[in-house]
Amino acid sequence: MGPHDSELRRRVVVAVVGIPLVLVSLYMGGWWFGVAAAATAMIATVELFGLVAVGGGRPYGIIGVAASGAVVLLATAEPTPADAGAYILGVLVALVLITLTASVWLRWPEGNPQAAVAVTLLGSVYVGGTLSFAVFLRNLPATFSPPFASPSWPAMGFVLLPLVAVWVGDTVAFFVGHAWGRRKLFPEASPGKTVAGGVAGLIGSTTAGAVVAALTLSPIPGAGVSPLTGALIGAVIGVAAPLGDVAESVLKREAGVKDSGHILPGHGGFLDRIDSLLFAFPVAYGVLALLGKVG
Repeated sequence: MGPHDSELRRRVVVAVVGIPLVLVSLYMGGWWFGVAAAATAMIATVELFGLVAVGGGRPYGIIGVAASGAVVLLATAEPTPADAGAYILGVLVALVLITLTASVWLRWPEGNPQAAVAVTLLGSVYVGGTLSFAVFLRNLPATFSPPFASPSWPAMGFVLLPLVAVWVGDTVAFFVGHAWGRRKLFPEASPGKTVAGGVAGLIGSTTAGAVVAALTLSPIPGAGVSPLTGALIGAVIGVAAPLGDVAESVLKREAGVKDSGHILPGHGGFLDRIDSLLFAFPVAYGVLALLGKVG
């Protein structure tokens, strides 16, 4: 067995184990999903801080990781951004004040206190803040009048739509880009991405959004998410998700590493797996809000 076959086998094993766990927690919703999302946020934040440390940065790891998880758990406790916003803002403000105070003793004069505080806050917002929108999306059916039954298959749809749109778009972009891609989309940041792959990925995400909406969201009373609306959300995700992937690639290139971690054999780190979703979840919620689908 060659190294390529071994790599593929590791990828398949991780997918076979990981995908059912994600779907079960998503189906159950509530604290099942919230705790899983918070754990993911904390692991990904550890990996982000690791990238920074490679370049000599010294973020406040423990408190930054804890704040990233706390943001997601607060989103779990409160069903909407309006309800959770004040608490999340309080956590972020407290994080800044604590790290600034700690810098007096722990980062001055040679510890680059500005960078330490900024990167610590970045971890909580970039990872915890964006993943909290996955929880807000999962909470949406419970905010309708009358509330929609959960756990249930349709109740998963608001999270499944960005998940599937990202997966389909990325898969289609990969195969089309390798077969016909010539012109680079992000030549400096991500040479593997091509214009042909980007266009194909956009079409794939748009189609996936329409299909998921038709299968899961259209049946929800009061949701008002038609296949056309799903296609629109998928199209916006088709633009946002590659940007999320490239943004994380820039962070890795600055650190001079290929993967954010090695916790997922054949896949790299958690941050590598969710980088596109960190853009897709808040974008999906934002489009729903702009269309008046969020109460």
